[in-house]
Amino acid sequence: MPIERRPLRDQIKREVLTRLRRGDFPAGQNINEGQLAGELGVSRTPLREALIALEIEGLIESQPGKGFRFAPVSPKEYQELCPVVAALEALALESSDAGYLAETAPRLLALATEFDASVATQAEIEQRDDEWHELLLGGCRNERLMDLLTTLKASLRRYVHLLIDDETEISRSASEHRLIAESIIAGDMAAAVSALKANWTSGTERMVEKLGDAGV
Repeated sequence: MPIERRPLRDQIKREVLTRLRRGDFPAGQNINEGQLAGELGVSRTPLREALIALEIEGLIESQPGKGFRFAPVSPKEYQELCPVVAALEALALESSDAGYLAETAPRLLALATEFDASVATQAEIEQRDDEWHELLLGGCRNERLMDLLTTLKASLRRYVHLLIDDETEISRSASEHRLIAESIIAGDMAAAVSALKANWTSGTERMVEKLGDAGV
């Protein structure tokens, strides 16, 4: 069995993405390269290569004479990201193994129902949402597509805290997740794909309003 060896910069990039999605790096925060390299146990050269790659993807900005910082949030970025992530997740769902989806859909429905009925912290809600979508798309074998989704969803994760304390938003999201699972169980993939796209795009206006209230 061949052993996959990823370049160190790719491993660093993946770890930074994981931390970004987890909320460890606030939007607009300057990056202390020496400190981050020490935390990751790597030298600054591969770290800088990883940061440059993330800059190309729009997650990080370089500042002349000041190094890097995590990109700030903006209504325009959010409005552009949501339909792209929606389309790519829909493609991943359509590309998923039918047997996997049939087997997994009841669990997805149960998780969506539990999500709506529970009281959770922000971290728990974010984790459950990530796990739900990862389980949904676990039958997609297109690695390039899934890697691209990981990067784009890390960008969106910077916005989640603005709505996560909104009970209406949480309930709406849970309802949409249930509809996706119910459509898969019913064998209606067109409805499942449509519901998945709506899950990503239906809250756009509310988010843009929140960003305006926050002075972004």
